[in-house]
Amino acid sequence: MTRLWNFSAGPATLPLEVLENVQENLVDYHGQGLSVLEMSHRSDSFQEIIEGAEALIRELLAVPSNYQVLFMQGGATLQFSALPLNLLKNGKAAYLIGGSWGEKAYKEAKKLTGKATILASSKDDQYQKLPVLTDFNSSDYDYIHITSNNTIEGTQFRNYPDAKSSNLVADMSSDFLSHPVDVSQFALIYAGAQKNVGPAGVSVVIIRDDLLEDNGQVIPTYLDYKTHASKHSLYNTPPTFSIYVMRLVLEWIKNQRGLAAIDQINQRKAAKLYQAIDQSEIFVNPVLPSDRSLMNIPFTSQDADIDQEFIQVAKEKGFINLKGHRSVGGMRASIYNAFPEAGVDALVQFMKDFESEVKHEKN
Repeated sequence: MTRLWNFSAGPATLPLEVLENVQENLVDYHGQGLSVLEMSHRSDSFQEIIEGAEALIRELLAVPSNYQVLFMQGGATLQFSALPLNLLKNGKAAYLIGGSWGEKAYKEAKKLTGKATILASSKDDQYQKLPVLTDFNSSDYDYIHITSNNTIEGTQFRNYPDAKSSNLVADMSSDFLSHPVDVSQFALIYAGAQKNVGPAGVSVVIIRDDLLEDNGQVIPTYLDYKTHASKHSLYNTPPTFSIYVMRLVLEWIKNQRGLAAIDQINQRKAAKLYQAIDQSEIFVNPVLPSDRSLMNIPFTSQDADIDQEFIQVAKEKGFINLKGHRSVGGMRASIYNAFPEAGVDALVQFMKDFESEVKHEKN
């Protein structure tokens, strides 16, 4: 079988060896006579899987002991609702908005509580750069929310804002475990798995213990972080198979020599693609260079017909899911952890060949 180069923004490419491991053990999990798909979430076998996944996250990120690691359903979108309900006490929720997902998180908090405010936004710049946090009174806010990597627009924080005495919260869905992070900078981190660490269906929440104290609010049981922390993510049936595959991906990351090594590879992959775009005479990337994402790289020829031709020809040659988000247009190459460097090299060569053809046709 020939594997396609899959540039999907999520669900995204998984490591081939993980897929082969899943295939090998799908029907009979390590000689136990049943599949993980059939396994009780209360069984010793699944307990080993979920505890192993948590241990690997703690190891890879050096998660401090005063933080809980939770596995939840509903994607990062569910966290847009859970966050304000759990974290708001007497102040407001502040949002730094650098893209569509941050805007959705803000709107949900505003709808549920009426206490959300925009502290900074780059919307007037078409989200082509990150918002800049200027002077503010941190005591006014129970938490400050950022989206660490903007999947649609292609921007990424590498240095995080200083929340001062407030609590910094980050949606890390599209760059979780792609580079080292000091967890102690954050009060809470959440991430959907389907981009860098597994299949769709499970989200990771890393929350500092003091935020699990009762805030006096009425919170739906499933949205209450205390529910999941007290039951070790087994309050109800968790997405068992997604957690199992994520466990395998976490082992794969560890076997790549950890996050520092993964980060070097990700930087190298992105540098190759950005260099090809910057040296091109037809392709451009609209993002402020200092804010460019290593995960999601948008580009366009600035001609809708040429863009469409590029996407179509690319698909015929085995490069799939390169179409940009409908709100942005053009193309987008998502090159998360598991996306092979050879795929980036192949795309760069295809872009050069395509550009030569376009120039030839114009002449």
